[in-house]
Amino acid sequence: MQLRYAFRLYPDTGQQRALARAFGCARVVFNDAVRAREDAREAGRPLPSAGELSRRLITEAKRTVERSWLGEVSAVVLQQSLRDAESAYRNFFGSLKGTRKGPKMGAPRLKSRKDTRQSIRFTANARWNITASGRLSLPKIGAVKVKWSRSLPATPTSVTVIKDATGRYFASFVIDTDPAADATRMPETDRTIGIDLGLTHFAVLSDGTKIDSPRFLRRAEKKLKKVQRELSRKQKGSKNRAKARLKVARAHAKVTDGRREFHHQLSTKLISENQGIAVEDLSVTALARTRLAKSMHDAGWSSFVHLLEYKAARYGRTLVKVGRFEPTTQTCSTCGVKDGPKPLNVREWTCTACGTVHDRDTNAAINVKTAAGLAVSACGAPVRPELILAQREETGSHGFPTGAWA
Repeated sequence: MQLRYAFRLYPDTGQQRALARAFGCARVVFNDAVRAREDAREAGRPLPSAGELSRRLITEAKRTVERSWLGEVSAVVLQQSLRDAESAYRNFFGSLKGTRKGPKMGAPRLKSRKDTRQSIRFTANARWNITASGRLSLPKIGAVKVKWSRSLPATPTSVTVIKDATGRYFASFVIDTDPAADATRMPETDRTIGIDLGLTHFAVLSDGTKIDSPRFLRRAEKKLKKVQRELSRKQKGSKNRAKARLKVARAHAKVTDGRREFHHQLSTKLISENQGIAVEDLSVTALARTRLAKSMHDAGWSSFVHLLEYKAARYGRTLVKVGRFEPTTQTCSTCGVKDGPKPLNVREWTCTACGTVHDRDTNAAINVKTAAGLAVSACGAPVRPELILAQREETGSHGFPTGAWA
């Protein structure tokens, strides 16, 4: 499995200028590739191939006066930018044909120099390396200081340098994990658990454990409103507005980082303690159209389940998603009688058949575990057939590192 390990970079002033130059050149090549394809489409000509675009937009462009500055950055960065454009068109056409899974992808758009997030990618061909002093040596940029929070488990296959909206720099390494090492890191256990995700509590486990929701966005709303108000009062294009925009970005980044760290810690704890995990396959997109949308996005259910998926696949755990139409809150976990729907304000209820008093969320978590086949019958056999390991696509070289805190 491929994962990403992210580390904070601290480039000096000269290296920041070199990185800005590389970001700009990669953006120009990407935009030139999009324009070349759009011009060919409008003229009714066949779309140019990747080799043709590489020759025209990089090799020949460097010899012209208008694009001679492309030679000031690593050629690998420019080639990877072309690959990004190819991938964007491949995803777009796949969405049109219905062969691509996931949400619909629109046509590639031109990138702007005012985009708050910039990135460039170096593969092994770029001959980047980690120096003996622990710095990241990048071609035509220099040896950049890295804050190593942990050691890399293997030799990286590529590194992506990212500048986020707050002006922070990150190095995201793609690592091929070792299945044998992962197996020794988390040995097998006989424990299983069912999880009921909610808003009053972030997660309620089938063993009765309740995990409070940190509500990072709700707690930061007062500060966010203040910095947003300050930003709205600044004149567009002024330096003070740029400073205010950074304050807003940092406030939002603090919320995002806190939520991500909480998800990673909780998912790792659940994966390490349980061999089998069951969770509901909630339709977050549909639920986000309700009046609870802000609270749902604040909880971040989708990202949490995604972390459970890839960690289960990595460490040989079993993760099962229970169908969203399973009546987990309506069914008595003791006798199995369906007692009908209940409004959200009903947190406890008594089964009319057996008289058992249920906590709404704990009962739902038990039913999730049973519906997934993780519960065991009186004779010791599983209630449902044997389960299948969760699957996860390989991590690509785009976007922010999903496994940065794995």
